Amino acid sequence: MLNHPIPPVYDSESKILILGSFPSVKSREQQFFYGHKQNRFWRVLAQVLGCAVPASIEEKRAMLITHHIAVWDVIASCEITGSSDASIRDVVPNDLSCILSHADIRAIYTNGGKAHQLYQKYIFPVNGREALLLPSTSPANAGYSLERLVEAWKMVGDMIMK
Repeated sequence: MLNHPIPPVYDSESKILILGSFPSVKSREQQFFYGHKQNRFWRVLAQVLGCAVPASIEEKRAMLITHHIAVWDVIASCEITGSSDASIRDVVPNDLSCILSHADIRAIYTNGGKAHQLYQKYIFPVNGREALLLPSTSPANAGYSLERLVEAWKMVGDMIMK
């Protein structure tokens, strides 16, 4: 059983919550979200927000906080082989109340189908908050080009501007 090693990124000004499934091997090594260099999360978000792609963990955290975006994962602990979402089992969900009670989260998005499926199964019945499914930024989602991901993720930027 692996425990989630990365604390959520948020502050009282966060308006949007983006949830992945569980950190990849690279993310667990780096102790920060979307750490695999082939994951397109940071490139997609930077384009949607109209800013430079952050390089360091400090720059990534600053970009999220500056744009009122919270990031965490659906899973607190699970069995997983490598970084494969398909191998996830024995899920224990994260308790999102620490974020939802301290920030005015106006929209929740899931990064990919597995995160969405697990959110619907474990978290939605507890908090009753709908989550919108976004296509995964993982390199495993080869069917989506960077341009197509940016187009789909534009709703995040639109929500921030409201």
